[in-house]
Amino acid sequence: MRYNNLEKFLDSIRRGKLCKGCCITFTDPAVTEIAAEAGFDFCWIDGEHGILDRNTAFMHIMALKGTDCAPFYRVPACDHTEIKKVIDLAPAGIIVPMIMNAADARYAVAACRYPVEGNRGCGMRRCHCYGTMPMEEFWRNARHDPLVILQIEHIEAVRNLDEILKVPGVDSIMIGPYDLSCSLGHPGEWDDPEVSASLDEVCRKTREAGLLLGAYAETGLDEWIRRRKIQYLGCINDTGALMTGFRNMIDTVSRSC
Repeated sequence: MRYNNLEKFLDSIRRGKLCKGCCITFTDPAVTEIAAEAGFDFCWIDGEHGILDRNTAFMHIMALKGTDCAPFYRVPACDHTEIKKVIDLAPAGIIVPMIMNAADARYAVAACRYPVEGNRGCGMRRCHCYGTMPMEEFWRNARHDPLVILQIEHIEAVRNLDEILKVPGVDSIMIGPYDLSCSLGHPGEWDDPEVSASLDEVCRKTREAGLLLGAYAETGLDEWIRRRKIQYLGCINDTGALMTGFRNMIDTVSRSC
């Protein structure tokens, strides 16, 4: 859809490009616009851990119109109402956290799709390009726009992954490695055999199922890119980027003293 750059994102994936993204938590939509200008392929607008209300989320999504960057929005939970609050704002993808089993996956898909495939309610506004899109085109696009992106970030979800991947309508699996490692009792211990094996398993099975494979990771990038063959990667958040920039400038000035 022309408002959310979904086709640009998918075309990059089809061409074999690793799509890179920034996680957005600040309220100022200029942050999102700057991320697009910097060259990110998608922005992960975080409604789970950040402080964004719905109007602020709207401003972030709108900030990417006219760029080449796709807006993904992470809802706070696998909840129909939370998804309904943002889906009509026309994000390119809905990221649903803490999916544990196939029932969760079916619930998430249903909330993102109109009947008869789902139970999304009709509240057309921006998602309908304010009435400028022919209805036939809108209904056709709505069957695959936005992407339904499920986060696998708990060992219980890994155990149920085979059934999750069989749920019709799931477009992508995004791995949350930090929470997954915590659920195994080894927070951030990427070399722990159980953590590494679980991450490998999710990646392998997702690729075999033919679904888009994403993750958030700031370290161990060779593992994610070359061995696990990730297709899109959230690799930094706005707070981390700001802190890195501040520290780098302090170090630069200090070396000149």
